[in-house]
Amino acid sequence: MALQFPSVYVSHGSPMVLLNNTKARDFLAGYGRELGKPKAILIATAHFETRRPMLTADAHPEMIYDFGGFPQPLFEMRYPAPGDPGLAAHASKLLADAGIPAAPVAGRGYDHGTWVPLKLMYPAADVPVVQLSVQPGLGAEHHAAMGAALAPLRKEGVLVMGSGSMTHNLGELMRGRRELDAPAPAWVTEFGEWMHERIEAGSLEDVVAWDERAPHARRNHPSEEHFLPLPFAMGAGGPGHKGTRVHTSCEYGVLMMDAYAFG
Repeated sequence: MALQFPSVYVSHGSPMVLLNNTKARDFLAGYGRELGKPKAILIATAHFETRRPMLTADAHPEMIYDFGGFPQPLFEMRYPAPGDPGLAAHASKLLADAGIPAAPVAGRGYDHGTWVPLKLMYPAADVPVVQLSVQPGLGAEHHAAMGAALAPLRKEGVLVMGSGSMTHNLGELMRGRRELDAPAPAWVTEFGEWMHERIEAGSLEDVVAWDERAPHARRNHPSEEHFLPLPFAMGAGGPGHKGTRVHTSCEYGVLMMDAYAFG
């Protein structure tokens, strides 16, 4: 019988997490060992946006360096994990069976929402990876439903992940020229703690309605692509949806790096 993994939400933060000596880097570097080695990884990444769900189906995906202004070593990094076309097709069918039209797509490489955390979690790059796109126009409830539809993959030894950021306001980050260890203002910590309470209580309803109920919701997420992998992971956790916070820290004062496991 395949090992069943929890569904997981990680905050991938800035690509600099690979170079900086931070609590988040230390967490990600040890979390793969803690979880164990899955048969494959299906990851909903904030940096793959489409109108309807798409799943990467290349056997050997290329790299995408979807950022600028960072040190050259980041642009030289590779994450040569294989893809899994069979898993992409299987996941597409699970979504379709749940009434969510989806399709595999070729020619889409690994974006940094995928390769940055996985390079730390599974540095050997020997676990096949399929990326799932997010649909910012369809909202959090849709993403929770996608997670629920793909929850059966967990019984097949697949690690189902969401990769985003617990808070993600790049305008505030750039405007303040914040130091890596800058203290988090109240509008960041209050949002994070509200989320923590709702996630650990299993209140998927509140998480789905985050933009109406959470304090400072749109200040922390002016756009929602980095939030949506969270309800996805929570939905994949199965009935009850209660989460356990497996990491909390903050970088640059405005990027909360929290991570949760479900199920």
